[in-house]
Amino acid sequence: MKARYYLKLVIFLFVFWILLSGRFEAKFLIYGVLTSLIASYVCMPLLMLKSADGKNEYFALDFPVWRLVLYCLWIFWQLITSNFALARAIVSPDLAINPRVVRFKVEMDNPMALTVLANSITLTPGTVTMNVTDDGIYEIHALTDDAADGIRAGDMQRRVARLFGQDETFVMLDGADSADNADRGEKGAAADGAGSAEGGMI
Repeated sequence: MKARYYLKLVIFLFVFWILLSGRFEAKFLIYGVLTSLIASYVCMPLLMLKSADGKNEYFALDFPVWRLVLYCLWIFWQLITSNFALARAIVSPDLAINPRVVRFKVEMDNPMALTVLANSITLTPGTVTMNVTDDGIYEIHALTDDAADGIRAGDMQRRVARLFGQDETFVMLDGADSADNADRGEKGAAADGAGSAEGGMI
């Protein structure tokens, strides 16, 4: 299995070498092959990633190139639409900003998939990945209702799982967002304060 990954990395680096050098003379091709073989041998241990429980091991670049291209095109479109949505919310007279923390759990255990998902969420305007636990729980800060709804829809979670051949299952946690919980906490604190003031008057 590792031999297949090694060969894949050698080919990738060799193609990258050709793109950078732009030379096809035999001497430069030999240099490229030798450099790719050595660099792949050195980097292979760094690209073999273990899952959080240590039971599975994954190659960081083990995904179909065509799926990566489709995902990059999709995420680029998300950047455009999210930028416009966030700008519209900010310049709106009502200032449609409603910060909240959204939590969900994924069944993926590929560290590269978990990292790509966390970075993709942060890359998209309006959402920031605050924390990712070893058991796949994500805590996401969403600036608007639309951003929170996008996380709940789970399109990004499923696309990343599909890219790396992982389980697409994900579960939303906490039926009420932390923003709602915070509102209830503030109301409770206000009620307690009013009660204390009345008690002091008595």
